[in-house]
Amino acid sequence: MEHNPAVSVPTPRLEKRLPTFLDEQQVARLVGTPSGHTWLPTRDRALLETLYSTGIRVSELVGLNLDDLDEISGTILVRGKGKKERLCPIGEIAMKAIRAYMVKRPKKLHVPYAVFVSQKGTRLTVRQVDRLLQRYIREGHLPSSISPHSLRHSFATHLLERGADLRSVQELLGHSSLSTTQIYTHITPQRLKKVFDQAHPRA
Repeated sequence: MEHNPAVSVPTPRLEKRLPTFLDEQQVARLVGTPSGHTWLPTRDRALLETLYSTGIRVSELVGLNLDDLDEISGTILVRGKGKKERLCPIGEIAMKAIRAYMVKRPKKLHVPYAVFVSQKGTRLTVRQVDRLLQRYIREGHLPSSISPHSLRHSFATHLLERGADLRSVQELLGHSSLSTTQIYTHITPQRLKKVFDQAHPRA
């Protein structure tokens, strides 16, 4: 045949799965799971707080250098996909956790300018962070479906639930397209009910 009759046949729409995220209580349980006062659990608390506070990707987290932290402005310089740079606000709780970690961090390191380092003194890898998170998920009795990216999803979800606009969340996540951010417009039933009660004239 000269023409393919299947060209005009519409394909079934793929189901869009909502991203997995933690509620605020689960996040608090996760970041509080690393126990102890030595430098490793202190590092892990700082790592988890930073992921949730900023919403950055794990690849962006492990690429952070000391010069990227600006305590005065409360921001970090993040190098995202396509070598794009952006400034991300970081909360005081996360900055406090980072300061506590820096005090206890070993002085002799192979990569002293990296923020998050391994026991060998090298920069942490994405895989190492994934293993750390899976360990704390088990210890905190959290859903096994949670991944490092789930903290990024939780960051976006909680901002939207507390009234942030989609454009601002897009900037914070470093998305080039708003359509990428729109997957986070899934909102919990509690938030929907609250909006309904506040906005509908006959609620």
